[in-house]
This record gives sequence, C-alpha cells and structure tokens, in this order.
Amino acid sequence: MNTKSLIVLLLIIVALTVKAQQPAAYNVVWNSQSKNAGESMPCGGGDIGLNVWVENGDLMVYAAKSGSFDENNGLMKAGRLRISTSPAVFNGNNFKQELHLQEGYITINAEQHGIKAQVKIWVDVFHPVANIEFKSNKPVNATVAYESWRYQDHFLRKNEGFGNSWKWVLPKEQLVKKDEIGFISNGISFYHQNIGETIFDATVKEEGLTAVKDQLYNPLQHLIFGGKLVAKDFIAAGNSEGVYINTPYKSWQLKTKKATRSFALQLYLLNTQATAITQWQHSVDSLQQLYSRIANRQPALNKQWWQQFWNRSFIYTGHQQTDPTAWEIGRNFQLFRYMLASNNNSKWPLKFNGGLFTVDPVLTDTTRKFTPDFRNWGGGLHTMQNQRLVYFPMIKNGDWDLLQPQLEFYLRLLKNAELRSKVYWNHGGACFTEQMENFGLPNIAEYGQKRPAGFDKGVEYNAWLEYQWDTVLEFCLMMLQEHQYTGKSSDDKIPFIESCLQFFDEHYQYLALQRGRKALDGNGKLVLYPGSAAETFKMAYNANATIAALQVVTKELLQLEAIQNNEARKTKWTGFLQRIPPINFASFNSKSTIAPAITWERINNVESPQLYPVYPWGIYGVGKPGLDTALNTWLYDTSVIKFRSHVGWKQDNIWAARLGLSEEAWRITALKLQNSERRFPAFWGPGFDWVPDHNWGGSGMIGLQEMLLQTDGKRILLFPAWPKDKDVHFKLHAPFNTTVEAEWKDGKLQKLTVLPLERKEDVEVLIR
Repeated sequence: MNTKSLIVLLLIIVALTVKAQQPAAYNVVWNSQSKNAGESMPCGGGDIGLNVWVENGDLMVYAAKSGSFDENNGLMKAGRLRISTSPAVFNGNNFKQELHLQEGYITINAEQHGIKAQVKIWVDVFHPVANIEFKSNKPVNATVAYESWRYQDHFLRKNEGFGNSWKWVLPKEQLVKKDEIGFISNGISFYHQNIGETIFDATVKEEGLTAVKDQLYNPLQHLIFGGKLVAKDFIAAGNSEGVYINTPYKSWQLKTKKATRSFALQLYLLNTQATAITQWQHSVDSLQQLYSRIANRQPALNKQWWQQFWNRSFIYTGHQQTDPTAWEIGRNFQLFRYMLASNNNSKWPLKFNGGLFTVDPVLTDTTRKFTPDFRNWGGGLHTMQNQRLVYFPMIKNGDWDLLQPQLEFYLRLLKNAELRSKVYWNHGGACFTEQMENFGLPNIAEYGQKRPAGFDKGVEYNAWLEYQWDTVLEFCLMMLQEHQYTGKSSDDKIPFIESCLQFFDEHYQYLALQRGRKALDGNGKLVLYPGSAAETFKMAYNANATIAALQVVTKELLQLEAIQNNEARKTKWTGFLQRIPPINFASFNSKSTIAPAITWERINNVESPQLYPVYPWGIYGVGKPGLDTALNTWLYDTSVIKFRSHVGWKQDNIWAARLGLSEEAWRITALKLQNSERRFPAFWGPGFDWVPDHNWGGSGMIGLQEMLLQTDGKRILLFPAWPKDKDVHFKLHAPFNTTVEAEWKDGKLQKLTVLPLERKEDVEVLIR
C-alpha cells in the first residue's frame, strides 16, 4: 500500500472512530414550551452560561459570565433577554427545543400559520460573545427586550445576604447598587461599576489586616462588568416595566425596522478592573470590532473545538432500550461535562453552588423570594471541600483547560495566604481556610463577630470551620497530577505547594511551643492539634485526613526533578516527611479500621473523613496494602454507615469504587447520576447547596470514572469496580500521557486501545 492510500485509510478509520464516539444520542429534546426559568436548558462556552427556555411564546434567556462580582461579592447575572415575534411563531405547532451536544448549541423550531422558524443559540468558546440567530421561511416582525432587575438601587432583605458575602451579618440598608443601562446604536449597553468601599474593605478591617491592606490582592476594587446587546437593523422601541416570578424589572426594547426572514443578535460580555468607565467601554467596542471581522469563521472553529473536546474522553453506559437506567447514567455524565465546559476559557472557577446556570431562587427554595442574582452560599465565596469535587473529574477526562481557572485561582491568592501567616503568627507558609473569598480571606460572617478577647485572630471563631486548613492540599494534588498525567512542567507550581506544606510544619510547631517546651512529640513527629477532620470531627488530635494529605503531597513533591536536583530542598522536604505523624487506627466489632483522628471533642457535620486516605489520597484501595482495614472502615464504622448517602457532595460512591465494591458503587452512582427532579436531567439539587448542584454532579462523575479506571504508579487497573453485567464504552486518561479506551459488552472485553502502545503492558483487567 502506498503512502497516499495509507493516509486515506487512516482518515477513514479516524472518521469512523469519531462517528462511534459522537454524543448526539444524548441530545436533550423538548417538544413543549417551559413553564418558567426552572425548566430552562443550559448553553455555554468560554466563560458564559445561558439558561434558555420558551415561555408563553417568548424565547427567554438568562445570561451569566464568570467573575461578575458586585460590591457585596455577589455573582451577578448579566440580565435577561426576551425575544418575541409577530405572529408568535413559538406558540405554534411542531415545537422542538434541542441541545446539540456534539457542537454545543441549542435550536428551537416551531410553525405557526405557515411560518416555519428556527432559532440557534450558541456561545463562542474563544471570545465572550453569545449568538442568537433567527431564520424563517416568511417575514416576521420581532422585538428583543433586555430586562434588568438592577435598574434601581435595591436594599438587601433579611437572609438575602446569603447570596453574597455578608450572610447573617448583613448591615442595615445595605445596597445592591443599580446598573447603568441605555440605548445605543443598534443595541443596548449595560454595566455595573464597583465604586467606593466593598466587602473586601470590611473584611480586611474585621480580620485585623489593615496594616497589610495595600499588599493584598483585591479583585473587587474598580471592577466593571457588563456588556452590550447588538441587534443590527433593529431600532429602539422604548421601555416598559413588569414582574417576572416575584421580581420587578424594567425592559429596554428593540424592534425590527421591517418584517424580516432572518436576524442575528450578539451579546458581548466583558469584565475588567479599570478606574474609568471609558476604559471598559473602549474594551467592549474593541471586542465588537474584532468579532465583526472574524464572525464568519467562528462557527467552524467552535465546531472543531467541541469535536476535539468530545474526543478527549467519554463514558457511554448501557442501551436506552435494554438498560435505560445504565443509559441514563452515561447520558447525564455527558450532560454535566457539557455544563463544566461552559467555563473552559475563564479567569474564575465555576462555583459549586450553581455554576453559571442558576435561575430565580424561589424555584429552588420557596422561602428565598429574592432576585435572580441570588444563590445560597455566596457568589465570590468558595467552599473548597465542595469546589474540589467539581474539578477532580477533569483530570481523568483530560480537560486540562477546564481545570486551569481553579488552579490559577489559588496561585493568585498565595501572597494573601502568606500574609495571614505572617501577620497573625509571624511565621512562614500559606494559610488557606476551608471557606474563603475570591480574595483569599475567610468570610466575614464565618470569621465570627462575637470573638472572645484574646482569641487567635488567625482562627475562625466558628464551630464548623475552625482549624480546617488542609483542603488546599487537594488542589496541590491536582497540580502534581497535571504534571504526572501530561508531563507539563510543574516548576511554576512548586513554590505554592512548598508554601502550603511549610504552613503545617511551622504552624503546628508554633502551637506546640505555645503549650509547652517541645515543638514535636516524643517520637519527633508534629502534633496536629487543634485540627479538624473535614467539618465533622472537630478539635481533632492528628486527623487522618490531614496526615494522609501531608504524606501524599510531600512524597509526590519529592519525586519532582526540580526537588531531586536541589539538595537543600530535597533535604528540607525529606526532613518534613519524617515529621509527619503516621495514620491512626480504631476498632469496630474487633475489626481494625481507619480512625478519623486519635481523639476529637465533637462531631459537627455528616462527613466521613476517615475514608479520605482511600479517596482522594489513595493510600488504601484496590490492589494496595491495607485494603482489608479500609474495607472494615466502610463496613463497620458506625458514623460511616450512618452518614452514607448519594445526595449532594457525599462521596460514598467514590469510596465504594476505590474499595472495589462494584455492587455498592453502581447502586450509589446510579442514584447520583439519575435524572434530576427538574426538566433538565443534570440540574441536580439543591442537596446541601443549590441548583444546579455542581458538586453533586462532580462526585457522580468521579465515582463512575473510578469504577472503570484506577491507577497506582504505572499500574492501570481496568474495571476495578465495574458490574460484569453492565455494558460500557469509555475513553479516559491516565498518568504518563496515556489514554485508555475500552469496551465491555455482553460480559466480555470487546475492545482495548491504550496509547502509547507500550503502556498496554501496565494494564490489569480486574473485572470479576
């Protein structure tokens, strides 16, 4: 066969492979309009998320962009669009709204009085622009309205502070300041400008950091967010007012100059920190000018990006006709991964409590009769035990671009975390708390307003959050795994990881010397007290979750070439590793189990951190020493049994998979990834948080991945917890630039492709 023929053959094989992997079978199709925003469909890309639905014949769109934080650190919507036609085509027959997963867009089709119309809605993954394109076989008149509830200053009401960073310490007459909105040529401009003091200023003062305020990173100061809606060949049609659900709004309306068969709308959204509004306006205008030159080629480029995205990895389970439960799991895995991809090109991580797809809060909680900007647990406030579950599944999916916003979020906050250690305790290292703002400090309410005199200024006076420092180490693990999986240099991340470890070394020696003469215990080990095993086992002595984290991160750090080639750093971290205490054990029913800690004072939440050495830390698991002890913990520890659930951020499905318990892993993962109670199948929640609950979806994804593929050094464990009677076809990533594609069908391994080829020798098929 000559070279040309070989190339043609290879292209055909690739094309057939791609066709087999298309997620189009999982498209979501609705054949009727929606009742309200709670029955919306997600559409996203770049760092923009849209909720799309048709209600009473009007096409409705909520728009959101990452990083749109107001003075109160709420994550604010960009507004709502309402598109109407005359005749009202979408009130007609043959209604069809479809999410096209393969190319990341939504279409809506309908027919009325012989007029057939289609709308295509898509977000550019490369530029912060959302596109709405209308076509019909006959001319129609159209009206486009931009609706805003921030058209006037708004006093926050009781409990509305839980949607931003004030929570329960909301000051009286605290404002959400109005946006500036107005007509421009062929469109509408809108923006919010943070002016004067923000909650950053109040937090710094409350937490005793005024002396270093000028050194602290502040993302809220002078932030301007907003954009413009551009509608060529439309003209201004005045204003109106109304109420949607429970929120008054004002509408800026545009209408077509004459009846038309087609029109296109562009929504440009831009955030920037600038002292003058003219700077922001210039940036938006430049974006529009750029986009007008490249718009014609963007659909093809976006199609190419989505094709590449879906080919990175996938999990298809079961068949819709023969095993609908299994099929539903695979479909919802793909739907949630699509939602995560709405933030592939962003400065800010997706929030666990709704991402970019929240809607009117009363549709989630009938007591929360607030504006569409509200989400429980804040907008700029991050709860890191929840955030990690959103981001860990991206590793085996190979979605490294999606992971970067979360890693960069931490890297930006390093100096603020180091200043906390310096100001409060005069030692080194970065002190990151479990709940922290987008500027790296504890939340002002959770920090504690009624603190006893002399209480440590660096510690939150909070029953749930006190002394919980270790979650950051899971993000250190992500940084290390990026290097392990891709080979990408981690040299830029090493100072961050070292600083996080340094905090534990210096802080717990500092605390020991506050109590007595010796910095270490009788065995030369750190005394990790007071500590915390997640938010559950409080005032803990040597919490195993912390010990496992320190052991694994330090060992992985020591494997890096940059550390191995530097004797001073190698000696430093080898010495630290020797100071980390060993894992602690307990006993239930005369069975050895992993303990939460040596001792603790109380149980405050419903987590099972005694299983953290199984996941995420991987000290125990399938094919590893001590598996029997970990299994005993699952089987006999009374709190582990009591707290077991599939709801929200619960991780029991992941632990079951890591322990090789295929039946339990399938049962709990099936509950996790079953259809939500809402019209869109992957809008889970609220669970413990909000809708759509992203840590619910993330933990479901992780569990499914771990059932199919686990790794241990160079070992690749295939089907370590997969039920033999369930069909699956998947492609996932493993360390050393490895991809594994396998198909299990009719109780047999039908296909196994490992790249690079030499890594196939490291695969162990474990299905039983």
